[in-house]
Formats: sequence, C-alpha cells, structure tokens
Amino acid sequence: MPGPFLTEPGSAHPLGITTHADGVNISIFSESATEIVLLLFESETAIEPMQTVRLDPFLNKSFHFWHVFLRGCGPGTFYALRVDGPNDPASGCRFNANKVLMSPYAHGISKRLWNRFDAIGPQDNLATSMRCAVIDASRYDWEGDRPLHRPIHESIVYEAHVGGFTRSPSAGVGRPGTFAGMIEKIPYLQSLGVTAVELLPVFDFDDSVTSISSTGGEIRNYWGYSTVGFFSPHAGYCVDGGTAHADEFRDLVKALHKAGIEVILDVVFNHTDEGNENGPTYAFRGIDNTSYYLLDPANQASYLNYSGCGNTFNANHPLPQKFIVDCLRYWVEEMHVDGFRFDEGSILARGENGVPLAHPPVIWQIELDNALADTKMIAEAWDAAGLYQVGHFPGDRWCEWNGRYRDDVRQFVKGDPGLTGAIAWRLGGSADIYQSRGQTPDNSINFITVHDGFTLNDLVSYNQKHNDANGEGNRDGINENLSWNCGVEGPTDDPAIDALRARQIKNFFTILLLSRGVPMLLGGDERRRTQRGNNNAYNQDNAISWFDWMPSAPADEIFRFVQQMIAFRKAHPALSRPVFYSGAVDQRGRPDIAWHGTRLNSPGFDDPLGRALACTIAGIGGSRDLHVMMNMYWEPLDFEVPAYTKWRIAIDTFATSPNDISRAAPTVFADTTCMVRGRSVVVLESAA
Repeated sequence: MPGPFLTEPGSAHPLGITTHADGVNISIFSESATEIVLLLFESETAIEPMQTVRLDPFLNKSFHFWHVFLRGCGPGTFYALRVDGPNDPASGCRFNANKVLMSPYAHGISKRLWNRFDAIGPQDNLATSMRCAVIDASRYDWEGDRPLHRPIHESIVYEAHVGGFTRSPSAGVGRPGTFAGMIEKIPYLQSLGVTAVELLPVFDFDDSVTSISSTGGEIRNYWGYSTVGFFSPHAGYCVDGGTAHADEFRDLVKALHKAGIEVILDVVFNHTDEGNENGPTYAFRGIDNTSYYLLDPANQASYLNYSGCGNTFNANHPLPQKFIVDCLRYWVEEMHVDGFRFDEGSILARGENGVPLAHPPVIWQIELDNALADTKMIAEAWDAAGLYQVGHFPGDRWCEWNGRYRDDVRQFVKGDPGLTGAIAWRLGGSADIYQSRGQTPDNSINFITVHDGFTLNDLVSYNQKHNDANGEGNRDGINENLSWNCGVEGPTDDPAIDALRARQIKNFFTILLLSRGVPMLLGGDERRRTQRGNNNAYNQDNAISWFDWMPSAPADEIFRFVQQMIAFRKAHPALSRPVFYSGAVDQRGRPDIAWHGTRLNSPGFDDPLGRALACTIAGIGGSRDLHVMMNMYWEPLDFEVPAYTKWRIAIDTFATSPNDISRAAPTVFADTTCMVRGRSVVVLESAA
C-alpha cells in the first residue's frame, strides 16, 4: 500500500496494531523509553524505510503507552521500531536506538533479511532486522468453523511437530514441512482415532543459525521453544510469504476441525528468544527490559534464569500478564484453537521477585477469563529451576502433564518391583495426587513419552542417551530415562529381542489407554519411530527427528495395535469417566473396580517384590466388564479369574498381530485361571 501516510495521535488501547477501514492504530507500552520511531517499509525486503514517523511524547503518548494512527495504511505494509532511552545495564535499562525492533504484538513477521548475530552488540542492524507485517485478521472465510469444545475426558491427544511430521520425502506430500503438508495427512490422524493434536510451538521462532556447537557445527532451533513472534504463525511452516501466514495456519485448523480433531498449541511464555545479556536485542529487551524480564536484584545487568534458556519472562507484572492473556485470546478468537499446553508452566506461578505465589495473577486470569472459559489449559507443572507443582499447580481446571504417571509406568513395565500400588493409582486417574484438592482424573494428562526424551521405541532399545549429534559432547539431555534396552543397546537383528521390544511397546500403550485421565501419545510412537537414542533432539532438523512414513512390518504391527487400542478405549466409557474409582457398587452388585493380584482380591500393594497386578472394571452404559491382568515378571504367571461371568480374551500383548487385539472370532474363556506370559498384559472382556 503506497505511502507516506497521514499521521494522527491515535489511541493507547488496544495494545499492538489494530486495523480499521481507513488505517491502522499502533500502541506500544514502554515505561522508560524517551523516544520511539516507527519505520514503514514498502516490502519485507526493503532496506530503507519509505516513511519514518517520530512519535511526539506530547501528542503520541498516554502515560506509558506510545501510540499513532496511520491513515490509509493497511495490509501489505511492513513496519519496525527504534526505541531510545537510558542505556544502563546495571539498572536494568538496555535501550539502544541503533537496534531495529519488532512489535511484541505483530501479527505477521518476515525474517527474510534477518541476521541474528547483527542484533547482538551496539551496531546498527537496519539492513538485517526483522519486519512486522500489517495483517487484517478479519479477512478470512471460516465457513462457520468454531472451536470444537469436546469434553476433555473424551480426548486422546497426539503430540506432533508440524515440520517434522511431513518433512521426510517418505511423507509423499506436495508441501513438506508446512501447515499445508499436515493437512494432507489428516486422514492418517483420523484413521488412528486421536481426537486432538498438540502441536509443538507454531508461534514464529528463529530457525536460523543460533549458535555454533563444540564440534564447530551450526546449531538451529528445530523444536521451536524460543519464541520470536507470539501473535504470528511460524514462517517456516508456511508456503507463502509476508502476509499469508495467518491464513495458512487457519486453513490447517479449519481442516482439522472438519475431521473432528481439536488443535492444542504448545506455547512458551516462560522465556523469549532474546536469551541472556549476551543475546540479541530485537523486541522486549529494547522496548522495556525491566518490565518484561526478571532481573537479578543483586546485579540487574543479569537475568534470573528459571527457564534454563537464559531469561525468564516477568509473567505476573501487569503488562506482561496482559500481553499473555491478549495473546491467548487472539489465538482462540481469531485462530479458533481449542487449547494450550504451557511449556515450563510453573514459571507462570513465580512473582516479580521469582518466588512462587499462592495465587499467581496471570494463572487465575487465564482460568477465569470469559473468552477462554471453554479452552483447554494444560500445564507442564515444573520449571528448570526445580519448582515442581504436579498435583498442586495453581488453578482448578488446569490439566497437568503428569510426570509421576510417566515415571511409575516406565519403571513398572521395565520390571522394577514394588510398584503395584503406584500403578493402581495411575490406572485410576491418580486420585492420590488430585482428589484431595477436589480435582478429577481430567486434571491428569497421562503420557509415557513426549518430544523431550526418548521415543517409545528408544525407551525399549537404549539404556543410555546417545546425543553426540547435538554437538554438546553428549552432556545435554537427562541421564536417567527409566529405560531398558531389552538386552542389546540400539538396533538388533535378534528376532527374540525385537519381539520383546514390540511387546513392551504394546504393554505401554495398553496401560496408557486403559488408564483414567487424558491419554497423550507422542507422534510416531505408533510406528516405532526412532531418534537413534537421542533424547534431546532439539536441533536435529533431519531424519533423526522426522516422521518416517515408509511402510514396514514392525511399524504396521504397532500402528494397528494402537489404532485398535484407541477404538477399544472409546468402546468402553468406564475407562474415561471423569471421576475417580470409589468401589461403589452398581445395580448388578458389582463395584466400579476391584483390585487383585494373581489371586482374586489380593492385590499385594505392599509387596516390595510385586510385579503383577490385576483389576476388574465394571462396564457402564451397556459396555462389557473388563478384567485386566498385568505381568511384568519375566516368567508366566497364572491369574485367578472372576467366575460371575464368561470371558473372552480381548487383548494379549504377548500374541502377534492380529491376535494381540480384537480377534475376528473371539474365543470364550471358561477357565478359572488365565496364564499371562512374562512381560505381557492380558485383558478379558465379559462375553455376555
């Protein structure tokens, strides 16, 4: 759109950029800035601005809000900022008028000229800075689409990386590694049966070279956990440039909703990509460093680093708090997303001095905000500084990644003794963690693996991490993975070991999908995806991280099993009820759950050597009763079977496909005992 534009004082609210029929309003918060200059560009690659607008502190400033209205400006225009003020790192002020900055509220960002290293230091970086795009969010045909609002207890979540999901040539899509490429694979997600995708960060992040490894190699950000643009979809997942990013993301949301699949975004409000005091300056640091970040009170030139990524966002300061809530509202109202997973969510519980708060304002505002009332909220309830809040994350309706579920199930399946009592709690929805505070199984996101750590195939194939490709001397990533390689480290040609690994994978999936709470799968686990023992593949934008779509008998076997297990869970609503088991008796005189060991009604919860557990779950809504027998001992065990009905074997993880689940001609099981082979799970279903 041609300039120059006429300028008017504009309005302090709303913050960010607001498009109108006759122009745009821009508002920026800065408590300590002495001058703000707006740079307007004809294109995303224009070096020199076509117009420079110097905001007058008497006309264009209300309290700490700087604002201007640009008459005639609209989509197609690009802009950036220069912000001046005190440059005194010792007092926390890091203003530098040489740095060209982006607006935190930018709805579109171009990194075509971007050079991260030029944003470090005192020099001018006009020629290599980012550009913000003017976007009119209302210009999109949603065709009646709205967030799906599926009850959380009905959810089966699938964690996926947008780029890695289709970037491999084996994906066979027209636009690999993009939102459009993922649309092509929606039929696969439908066939698997998941109800929601939880996407690793799709807010724009810096995927250029961010550092050099100890071996001299380039390190790029693959996962996306260092956000650049909080209101802008990641340009690297888009086909078009400049102003079309929002529409490409919305195309994906709309297509997933048409398939009945919700969209949950992994969001990062605990830190930003500007890093520590040695990092680049391109947004918050140059606009108002003391308001947006937690600074070390003993040395305000340094940042408090509760995130492990160099800085910590000052989430409970009123303006950053507003920024976070405005951002969430935008993605719900303008992008129609169904939920959010908050990376290192416990940082949102820290006050302006870094100390955890009993009632963190930002968490409770998110909890109680009317616009977010039907939006799923999931917390990673810990941070890098040791704050661990699983079971007591502030807020009532927040779900939590249940790290205790992961750890207990991993240890149980690999054969550690004395965990039967803990596994009973996990199967029942973790009442020991949530019930005392009035919560339900809905608060527990149950998982075995996620992006951060081993894949499920690697969990049963490696005893140690193998992160040498990351260029950090294998020092990165956690050391204790609670894994077991089944006898050989890494790939094997031994069919017995591979069969054991396949069985262990089936055991994990069976327990996960029989548990009350909300199950979450790591994308690719259903096809035995491997990262070759890498448990921290954050910088591996290659085949180590990519989804492998090549057909193979081992992958196809596990895919079918998971597909059938998801269908099995959906067919038995007792498994996903949003209440804890209580032992209450139904109209048939049967308790909702009864716990056993190899002998009925003798679960042996206190047995320090126990590796076997069984339970009988009463069906509801016309579904059949289930009798679950788990033997994590290495030898076969005979389990007593309730005699009040006839049973059929519905699941046997020791059997090979297709006899491992949902056999076409189920056999009635009439014996009083059932032999469960070593390291396997058998599930009986009442025959009548």
